[in-house]
Amino acid sequence: MPAQPASRTAPAAQSTAPDQDAVLRAGLGAAIRRLRKERGLTLVQLARLAELSHPFLSQLERGLTRPSMPSLHRIARALGTTQQALMVATAVSHPDTPASSVHLVRAGEGLPVSNSGGVARMLGAASYAWHPVEYTGAPPAFEEYYDHPGDEFLYLIDGEIEIDLQTFDGPRLHRLGPGDSICYPGGTPHRWRAVGAPEPIRILTVQSATEPHP
Repeated sequence: MPAQPASRTAPAAQSTAPDQDAVLRAGLGAAIRRLRKERGLTLVQLARLAELSHPFLSQLERGLTRPSMPSLHRIARALGTTQQALMVATAVSHPDTPASSVHLVRAGEGLPVSNSGGVARMLGAASYAWHPVEYTGAPPAFEEYYDHPGDEFLYLIDGEIEIDLQTFDGPRLHRLGPGDSICYPGGTPHRWRAVGAPEPIRILTVQSATEPHP
């Protein structure tokens, strides 16, 4: 008999529940605090390295606020990791998946991290060798470059974007539409922006993990 699909007992969530949001924020803050102490850094020292305020970092470590993707990128670089590796610390087991080998994320679940022009949402967990992230929205103009050690795959679901890559062979600019994808090696500075008609942008990236979960 063919296997039956897993039952879906609840409708897709449209937003993170307040109590779950607090748990996710606490998980992210604990991961940052643990790495900071392992690196022998004080809050003031990390704030200086990440070019962020000491009060903001203090609130972040206590789970009282959420960072943006740019600020999380600065924190991660100062700690010698990536923002995706920090974000997997917020992954929690879904009640529909009692098996520890399965990680389920419903629509609207996961800690939403604000990104220029939209929101980023971690879809993976620490036990996997890759970090999938969903981006909804994109900035209308290029902003700062991001780079990380893991190779990355990008798939454009909706909308149009231009992606600017500073590759080993020189700068490359590519325009992507729905269904287009691109891969680039770790260490490649990259950034993207929305182009074309004003319409929703949805992007899926999958980054290979190159280090243990913080």
